[in-house]
Amino acid sequence: MYFSIKKIRLLLLSASVILFYSCEKKFDNIIDSTGFNYQVLSVSPKDTVVFNLEDSSLVINIKFSQSSKLNSVSAQITDPVGKKYISDRLSLFDNGKSENGDLISGDKIYSNKIFMKSNDQNGVYDLKFYVDDEIEINRFVARTSFYFRNGESNVAPVISNPSIDPDTLVVTTTTTIQTRIKVEDQNGLNDIKEVYFIVFRPDGTTNNIKTQLYDDGNLNDNGDLIAGDGIYSRKIKVNETNAKGTYRFEFRANDRGGLQSNIINYFVLIQ
Repeated sequence: MYFSIKKIRLLLLSASVILFYSCEKKFDNIIDSTGFNYQVLSVSPKDTVVFNLEDSSLVINIKFSQSSKLNSVSAQITDPVGKKYISDRLSLFDNGKSENGDLISGDKIYSNKIFMKSNDQNGVYDLKFYVDDEIEINRFVARTSFYFRNGESNVAPVISNPSIDPDTLVVTTTTTIQTRIKVEDQNGLNDIKEVYFIVFRPDGTTNNIKTQLYDDGNLNDNGDLIAGDGIYSRKIKVNETNAKGTYRFEFRANDRGGLQSNIINYFVLIQ
């Protein structure tokens, strides 16, 4: 069974988050192009996109200044779970052809179409734009994102079968506790954004920190047995400095459409 705690200096195995920055301006996610033969003016799309059965095409485009000198332009599309939406980069064209979604040839707006599908998952799709010019090849020049809704009714995830092992323990040294919970979603597990618990101390207080659980098959770090089976896991550690008493673990899950699961409480006794 599981458990995790904090006030009690619960030594949680915390995951690091590293943010990488390039010289990105705060407007339109356009990278600084100083010293290059182009200037990015705008990118699209960057709003909510809803699946349309009659016309599922989506135009991707990037607009440059008229003085820009470019050899080729492309875009890389990543889905909500960080996978490439198409295997290769999408070539963008300024040729005035409707099949590429380009309206006017030579206007420095480079475009192409992708075709979204009804079974594509809801969530945020990331777009990165690249150019080849006379100075550099494959230079990252802009970034945008859009939220896709596939038209299916969004159903909240359901959690069940929580487990904390051990859930009763006498702590005299650092002890590892294994936590797990089953998660189901009618829209598919790809619709799951996060699964977590919040720990409440014996005195009823909490710092509201979310401890994330993972379904990644990482047995060593998370104690997860099989990736993608809907059982989310996490190892945590407690030691003799943890306050004695009964802790409440509040389990929850959220989907990419913003819906929250049922709540399950699980109690752990530290003596």
